[in-house]
Amino acid sequence: MDRILTLFLLSFFFIQTNIFAQQKILREAVERAEKEGFSGVILVAEKGEILYEDAMGMRNYETRILLHEDDIFELASVSKQFTAMMIMMCKEKGLLDFDDMASKYVETPYPGISIRNLLTHTSGLPDYQAIMDEHWDKSKVAGNPDILEYLREYEPTKAFEPGEKYEYSNTGYVILASIVEKATGRDFVELMREWIFKPLGMNNTDIRSLDEKAKVQTFAAGHLKDENGKYVNANTFHSSDYTVWLGNRKGPGRVSSNAEDLYKWDQALYTEKLVSKETMDKAYTPFKLDEGYLSYYGFGWEIKPQSPFGKMVMHTGDNPGYKTIIVRFIEENKTVIILNNNAHPDMMRLVEAATLSLGKW
Repeated sequence: MDRILTLFLLSFFFIQTNIFAQQKILREAVERAEKEGFSGVILVAEKGEILYEDAMGMRNYETRILLHEDDIFELASVSKQFTAMMIMMCKEKGLLDFDDMASKYVETPYPGISIRNLLTHTSGLPDYQAIMDEHWDKSKVAGNPDILEYLREYEPTKAFEPGEKYEYSNTGYVILASIVEKATGRDFVELMREWIFKPLGMNNTDIRSLDEKAKVQTFAAGHLKDENGKYVNANTFHSSDYTVWLGNRKGPGRVSSNAEDLYKWDQALYTEKLVSKETMDKAYTPFKLDEGYLSYYGFGWEIKPQSPFGKMVMHTGDNPGYKTIIVRFIEENKTVIILNNNAHPDMMRLVEAATLSLGKW
């Protein structure tokens, strides 16, 4: 009995030593980032358990309110995985097929583009924001119907033929959201709440207007440095103006959430709560280009076939003042989520430390 107890205590000590080593790796990186002014939330998890969660910096620099772990951030392009899921759910409901032509649902001057092309950024579509910036009356707020109208009116030249190559396209994800609305006859925002956010208990997650965001006390404002090196609200910069006059766009961005809600989303993707495993696997499958090369972007996810923990899928987001990332090692159910609200250069260094730490638990 004493021998068993001794072995148990030695085993417990070894496990605790490993945990301490893991925490040391990450905490040293967090401490360094905090000293260098990083503002954000970091969450590290494995197999359904949150191993590390911390907040540092400011929710609002002007009022000196500190960030909290449950604060809400703009996700920027991390939103695309939710738009892709809406398309996948429509597919499973028999409302569309991945190889349907986009023109079956929305009118554009660009024939031959499939829904699969839109999902995988292989459509060759031009940048809608450039056309809107040049021609739109910025005293008004544009949404998807306006964007589609201006694409039809001005017909900017496409970059390449569908399927020829990969080129990241926000325009494609605007069209995907419009396809969802056409296929369902429902508003995209309301439907995302009904199909994803509410069923998964993502109570802090939504697609919010500027007025709605202002009413959320825990909303972390995006910040950039002014000419004096002082952090100020990113909305005061001219480069942020598009978030206002394109404030009704749907599909490529605009989801806001917090780290723990994103982790609920992450864990739900291992189940069949939203779509089948077969459909989910398609989201993690590279696209085969016309010349036979593989493009490693699936349905709303960048794909890394090999990593220290097997297959990895991830996505980043970048809005004025915000940098966001979710990294998922899907063969070992390990996750790193970092939400940043002062566009800090330490972002990827924290991702690396968090990933390294996962091997030490």
